Amino acid sequence: MDKNVTPAVSVLLPVYNCPTFVGGAIESILGQTWTDFELIVIDDGSTDETPAVLQRYNDSRLILLSQPNRGLSATLNRGIELARGRFIARQDQDDVSLPERLAKQVLLFESSPRCGLVGTWAEIWRDSESTGRQHRHAASNTELQFELLLNNPFVHSSVMMRKSALDDVGGYSVDPRRQPPEDYELWSRIARKYEVANIPEILHVYREVQGSMSRDGQAPFVERLVTICAENIAYAAKVEASNRHVINIASLVHGALHRVKGKPDLRAMMEIFRRAARAVVPEEERARYGREAERKISALRYSYPRLFGMNPVARVLASLVRRTAALLKGSG
Repeated sequence: MDKNVTPAVSVLLPVYNCPTFVGGAIESILGQTWTDFELIVIDDGSTDETPAVLQRYNDSRLILLSQPNRGLSATLNRGIELARGRFIARQDQDDVSLPERLAKQVLLFESSPRCGLVGTWAEIWRDSESTGRQHRHAASNTELQFELLLNNPFVHSSVMMRKSALDDVGGYSVDPRRQPPEDYELWSRIARKYEVANIPEILHVYREVQGSMSRDGQAPFVERLVTICAENIAYAAKVEASNRHVINIASLVHGALHRVKGKPDLRAMMEIFRRAARAVVPEEERARYGREAERKISALRYSYPRLFGMNPVARVLASLVRRTAALLKGSG
């Protein structure tokens, strides 16, 4: 690629100790039907044969860099600083993008000027075999804005972001108290200012691999997840993130019973969550979306089955989940 020509897409691929799968990740980008891109591969201090694998690739669109280990968020931010494209796409070292992924994401951006973030559905593999499972997250902005109140409805390695949106909200947080989940934290900030979307097609392969960059240091993950979830609900409902009812909703949804403050007040929790839901769901969509909300919130029963036992606190959450189905119906 001519270094004087600005590519439409910059693909960021941070790498750390992944000699087995990183070649497939690189090749899946080099084989895209959309060819107007640069692929920025940053080796974040690998200590195995990964650097030798990276050196095998010689393509004018490939920019290969190395650095002492800095961690995922800091490495991604370096890539964002170097990126020249109007759109920033993510690619994980052990995942695979199907050939039409970039082309379809750019097309959606071009037709949706208010959109700041686009992901895709993904097939889930474990090591080198398909699990038969898939990530089929919601696709529309309304559905995703609602789901972001509670959790992350995007496959990180599948997303493409508008560079101007990233410049507006800032890059990945490097605050150790907020990452991981660095992806959910960033999506939350983008969604407060921009529309978001998922392309409802399998355009990516997400690989479950122990020890990958996205899976290191997960012990405090739930703690941070609760914090970000509480912030999202509080922002939409226009209350302080320290509000105990907001913290209790987030804590109960994510099974962090030790974070519950006092006795959960179901009525107060419902009122705050209703306000948050009204804020992210347009009035003309509330009646229809009430049915969608019922399906999505009911799914929490399967995601967190251990919460629905005889524990008194868990019973409060069970009641919250049952009644959330009616949050938007008749809310006017």
